[in-house]
Amino acid sequence: MTDTPTALLKQSALVGRQAIFNRQMDVFGYELLYRDSMANSANIMDGDEATAKVMVNTFLELGIDQIAGSAHVFLNLTANFFLSQHYEVLPTKNVILEVLESIDPTPEVLQALIQARKNGYQIALDDFILRESHRALMEHADLVKVDVLALTNEELKQQVELLKEYSVRLLAEKVEDQGMYEQCLALGFEYFQGYFFCKPQILEGVSLSGNRMAVVLLLAKLQDPSIELNELEDLVKNDVALSVQLLRFVNSASVGLPRSVDSISQAIGLVGTERMRQWATLLALAQTGDKPSELMRVALIRAHMCEALCPFYGVDPGPGFTVGLFSILDAYFDCEMRQLIGGLPLAPEILEALLQGDGVLGSILEGILAFERGEWERSPVQVVEPEKVNSVYWKSVEWANGVMETVIRK
Repeated sequence: MTDTPTALLKQSALVGRQAIFNRQMDVFGYELLYRDSMANSANIMDGDEATAKVMVNTFLELGIDQIAGSAHVFLNLTANFFLSQHYEVLPTKNVILEVLESIDPTPEVLQALIQARKNGYQIALDDFILRESHRALMEHADLVKVDVLALTNEELKQQVELLKEYSVRLLAEKVEDQGMYEQCLALGFEYFQGYFFCKPQILEGVSLSGNRMAVVLLLAKLQDPSIELNELEDLVKNDVALSVQLLRFVNSASVGLPRSVDSISQAIGLVGTERMRQWATLLALAQTGDKPSELMRVALIRAHMCEALCPFYGVDPGPGFTVGLFSILDAYFDCEMRQLIGGLPLAPEILEALLQGDGVLGSILEGILAFERGEWERSPVQVVEPEKVNSVYWKSVEWANGVMETVIRK
């Protein structure tokens, strides 16, 4: 029996997400990054209908709790999606419907937006530039997303002044560095989207604080391949906060051990040195709590993804976990990656991946970064089927959420 077109579409739907922050650097929501890899096939169904079905099916299959928790979800929709009202199966509480920049404000579209807001949904205008032909859309919007990379500094200021005449909240998207974030903050934007928080604010010559230096030294000891069981146990026990967090984590649902564990030595005996080293490493990082919690969530997702994808490439998953977890170290410590990990006793393939993006682990990490950005053609689909990559991603999100709830609290 062959799969139906809808089933094929559902299987091949690729969905990622990108965080959106408020002015306090807390996560306000996530934009879903979507592509239907079957969309270019002829004789399946109308493109807009296919997009609607796959988006809804994928969204309902994953569940809003797994996608965003209590945060908002931004869905990028076509005009026909609004006109057909497929979105009505989605909850109104935290779903924000995005109007694509290509949508013309016809009377039918404007009426559809009025209806969507009556139904309780918020409306965001995506990549919006205020011009006379599209001014009517402003009367039916709650948020306006501005592509800051598409405008000069002066054009951005002009757009903000024009948009402030309306009762809308402003969201700066494609904020790629700290300077642009600070500029948008000063202009009055309420929300921010981009990779600015994943990049270091300070580069060469930074001097780490005592607390951060202590964490780096702990990381160095944890990565020592010659460490003995008793040394690992002593290392963890000597850090009271780390000991408490580790025991809490080991007994959590995200680990899933068959029985309760009440000592570090017992935990090491049950799960092994390598896994304990990984968990202690991520918990050590979690102790530096002055960075957005989303940054640690990204690190956890990458670590779990990298570990899960390694077997497809025929490499050991252990180093893969470390590569994913350490991929945010430069942003976490506001320091160049080379300066940070130069003193860590890391395996050559880990250093190669983190510093040059080379080797098999480097390829896997680069693919994961591409997946995060929605650049599916650069994601690791050359070796792994797209639906498997997608499945690994969302399982990693679920695992990371469990870890965050258990031991990583701001």
